[in-house]
Amino acid sequence: MINQEGLGAYQHSQNHAQAAAASPHRLIQMLLEGLLDNLSRARGFMERGQIADKGMMISKCLDILNGLSSVLDEEKGGDVTVELFRLYDYCGRRLFEANINDELEGIDEVTRLITDILEGWVVLKPNRVQVGNES
Repeated sequence: MINQEGLGAYQHSQNHAQAAAASPHRLIQMLLEGLLDNLSRARGFMERGQIADKGMMISKCLDILNGLSSVLDEEKGGDVTVELFRLYDYCGRRLFEANINDELEGIDEVTRLITDILEGWVVLKPNRVQVGNES
């Protein structure tokens, strides 16, 4: 039998180690992947009627979306940055509605949108991507 608390602590430390060594491009990829993982968990909690767990997981998703929005730089990204900001904002509102209304469709919609963003992100050349205040 696996000790879930110990496994969680190990995974948490692994994530921190990966983040510390990651490029800015990889950090964004990790955030998008983490968001998709949390969306999947939130969906499972919603299906099983685990209201408190669903709420906590959606809250984590909203935190990640806020983090992704906070690194957007309109001066460097122009219109793409503005559209990403709008999309992240829409995803946050959609998740809030999905949480309030116990609506799987909202989680599924955000999952599809974030999957599309991640698929586009991974094909970008990391040396051409500037994140936040990076020069």
